[in-house]
Amino acid sequence: MLSAWLIEDIGRGDRTTQGLLTTENPWITAQWVAKASGIVAGLPFAARVFQLLCEKTSFVATTNEGQWCQPGQVIAQIEGSLNAILTGERVALNLAMRLSGIATLTRKYVEQLAELPTQLVDTRKTTPGLRLLEKYATQVGGARNHRIGLDDAVMIKDNHIAAAGGIKNAIARIRAQIPYPLTIEVETETIEQVQEALQHQADIIMLDNMPVEVMQQAVKLIRQYDPHIKVEASGNITLETIYQVASTGVDYVSTSAPVTQSSWLDLSMKIKS
Repeated sequence: MLSAWLIEDIGRGDRTTQGLLTTENPWITAQWVAKASGIVAGLPFAARVFQLLCEKTSFVATTNEGQWCQPGQVIAQIEGSLNAILTGERVALNLAMRLSGIATLTRKYVEQLAELPTQLVDTRKTTPGLRLLEKYATQVGGARNHRIGLDDAVMIKDNHIAAAGGIKNAIARIRAQIPYPLTIEVETETIEQVQEALQHQADIIMLDNMPVEVMQQAVKLIRQYDPHIKVEASGNITLETIYQVASTGVDYVSTSAPVTQSSWLDLSMKIKS
């Protein structure tokens, strides 16, 4: 993927940098500097971008992945050829800025759960082609990864339920075909659906877009039926509501917000004279 992104940016050649070079390709030093506060993520991938252009490039992170940085803080130092550093600058920075933005917003959500045992998990709402990297960034920010793809686990959602004619039919048909280790999660929107999922032995029950009061009833019902069943809450989770939702006693809160609503963390590169 990194090679493809470099090809996209470079095209038939970096006209500007190549125009600067005559017979020499001098060895230079550059620094990456944070222009805003946030969680740093993606530096190992950024290093690889430069090394694809020149394997001798040295990229040393001075701020660890997952640590807060402040405006003006040097987060990495690079030594390499002028051609490699200037040509790879944009792809490397774009990647780190995007992933750092995701990690930063993820951390803000995680901090809302600091007093509770509930864990934050991400979703499959990711940019096509970037899922592994975006999920890496949520993990750096402190979240746990939900399923990476459709083959990781069974999640029976509203449209599956409608297609099967109910939760009972959906669980029965799917359980008859899936390999033993896979778990079955069922998305529910009402107490009646929660009861049906319990009766047919769902491993995980998602409480989707439920009012907090209904969610509390659902959690109590599930715990009384089988305390080993995991409970996940999802739907319209915000920084303002996540603590209240988690306080209902769910095991997990899932949200796409850290990926879909995050802003890039502003980073820049400066050549040292």
